[in-house]
Amino acid sequence: MFTGIVEEKGKLLSITQQNQALQLKIEGKKVTADVHIGDSISVNGVCLTVTSFTADCFTVDVIPETFRGSSLARLTPMSKVNLERAMHANGRFGGHFVSGHVDATGKIERTWTEDNAKYFYITVTDTRYIAMKGSISVDGTSLTVFGVDDKGFTISLIPETQQATILGAKTQGDIVNIEFDMLAKYMERLLETRDQQTGITAEKLRNYGF
Repeated sequence: MFTGIVEEKGKLLSITQQNQALQLKIEGKKVTADVHIGDSISVNGVCLTVTSFTADCFTVDVIPETFRGSSLARLTPMSKVNLERAMHANGRFGGHFVSGHVDATGKIERTWTEDNAKYFYITVTDTRYIAMKGSISVDGTSLTVFGVDDKGFTISLIPETQQATILGAKTQGDIVNIEFDMLAKYMERLLETRDQQTGITAEKLRNYGF
């Protein structure tokens, strides 16, 4: 479990690819301070398992499902990446619940600035889990939604987020990893199960005047 509060910008040192499987070697001096083999580290919002490490870098494997469902396959050597260690049980919770299981990729269609804020409009294939002023994870960064329509959503970066994450350097056309608020996904699943058990459907409610 993660919070979406990026700890540092790491650097991708090398990529080894075999078909749709990757091995990434990443420099991250802060996240390796107390790392162990088997630990989870979020890389651009993707939860990956540490397979080896040194004093200032670590290695992770990317399986075909993650290769196809995230933007990690677009990385190149020396790319900067957002890094966050899994949250400690006694840690301070500063963002929102982020699992590191990417739901989709989004495309930055437009960027603009207003005073000290940088805005992005990002398109996605499904916006049903996105709510105005709700939380969303973009490349592993916990952000607040400032606008949503049937094609995408708008987010804004404060100066600190622009500096502390890779999002500050993102431009129009870039692809980013998206994880929707897990509470919204669980709520939808709960309602689906309840409707199946009770026979209540949206059509039935409409017929009874709801």
